[in-house]
Amino acid sequence: QVQLVESGGALVQAGGSLRLSCAASGIIFRGYNMDWYRQAPEKQRELVAFTSSGGSTYYADSVKGRFTISRDNAKNTVYLQMNRLKPEDTAVYYCHVSVARLGDYWGQGTQVTVSS
Repeated sequence: QVQLVESGGALVQAGGSLRLSCAASGIIFRGYNMDWYRQAPEKQRELVAFTSSGGSTYYADSVKGRFTISRDNAKNTVYLQMNRLKPEDTAVYYCHVSVARLGDYWGQGTQVTVSS
């Protein structure tokens, strides 16, 4: 079955950096687009960054220039490098993949807390 396992969340001061990882299993990883979403308290889950199977990327305006999504197909892992973190980046970060005929899969989430 499809599984996504995130790691790397932590408490960090504003201006700091973190790298999130999401290890995927149960899919032919290199063939799938992968996303990072986040959900802050009392807010809707929002798309943060996207990487296609071909390597193209998309970023939400709020993180453009600070966050970088990348993937290592040999390790079945997608990363989110987060630099110059702000308190408003505080959220639970989720890895996501959409699999045809099976649906959407989410990881368990990893907490990122940015203190001011």
